Amino acid sequence: MSLVVTGIGELVTNDAALGEGPLGILRNAAIVVDGDSVAWVGSADSAPDADRRTDVAGRAVIPGFVDSHSHLVFAGDRADEFAARMAGQPYTGGGIARTVAATRAATDEELLSRLRSLVGEMRRQGTTTIEIKSGYGLDVEQEARLLRVARDVTSETTFLGAHVVPPEFASRRSDYVDLVTGEMLAACAPYARWADVFCEPASPHAFDGEESRTVLSAARAAGLGLRVHGNQLSAGPGVQLAVEFGAASVDHCTYLTDSDVAALAGGTTVATLLPGVEFSTRSPYPDARRLIEAGVTVALATDCNPGSCFTSSMPFVIALAVREMRMTPAEALWSATAGGALALRRDDIGRIGVGTRADLAVLEAPSYVHLAYRPGVPLASALTLQE
Repeated sequence: MSLVVTGIGELVTNDAALGEGPLGILRNAAIVVDGDSVAWVGSADSAPDADRRTDVAGRAVIPGFVDSHSHLVFAGDRADEFAARMAGQPYTGGGIARTVAATRAATDEELLSRLRSLVGEMRRQGTTTIEIKSGYGLDVEQEARLLRVARDVTSETTFLGAHVVPPEFASRRSDYVDLVTGEMLAACAPYARWADVFCEPASPHAFDGEESRTVLSAARAAGLGLRVHGNQLSAGPGVQLAVEFGAASVDHCTYLTDSDVAALAGGTTVATLLPGVEFSTRSPYPDARRLIEAGVTVALATDCNPGSCFTSSMPFVIALAVREMRMTPAEALWSATAGGALALRRDDIGRIGVGTRADLAVLEAPSYVHLAYRPGVPLASALTLQE
């Protein structure tokens, strides 16, 4: 069944060859969808016939948001930690152990129910692609279980056994790295597209440069794509390792040296910024302008998780990026769509053109600028193509 979406006041394609400016904006536009793919894009006046028609009555349409960093499979609640941080307690990553305990105790049904609820929240706010990490199991059986649950809602699953060192291995860190890179990796690789490591020497709970190198080497040898949590709490080796290993993305990038920025500008690794974390931890925001002006590819994502950033809203992330990181509304939208797609090494999402996935979001507004102009207002929602 084909569908024509017409009456689009402003269509953001993210293809400069199709329309105005770097976002490739078309006015008075239409899109024809055939199955799950875009079959035609152009002026509403020349739209071909289709089996069904949807008129969005002058609303703006954008590519669905690509949330390339989330931790959605978990149990428990850490609202008390948020309250403590708002009162001045610094964030160290130590609370992850609480979520691990709660998650280990939850049933598959409980985890899946909460996961589907969060995915529903995201779709109601315009997100159509979600990357989901494990990392709250931290033993062989639990990590594989979390990835199996995540596979129920996305193909973009990431093995994050190297999230933190669990308490039972606190005095045996090397044994835990051996477990992550051996038995745990073997059990999890069939359910994952990616592997990740929290490379943060400033945290006693995360992994230093050599430990992270060991994890990345093993994951690459197992055939997984690579991602890195890096430079969140301090300037450290995360960015340099990500670029050296050709990781698709290095995420956080809060504390960067000149050599870090130069390495990112000269490579293919995307810098994924997560301003909801800074909002939720009272930490300094990454310097997005420095990265953009150096020619680094920037993505935006939520990092939705129960500890350091419990938001599922990409529009909120866009508003923060514009207000706190000095990104323009156009840069922020591109980074939340096309940038996220590049962070996942995908060319079928994050833009709208013939042959791309028909992942569309409709705004209750005439322009994408309203995403930052009207923060906190539920303007975006994923377009449902099926009747």
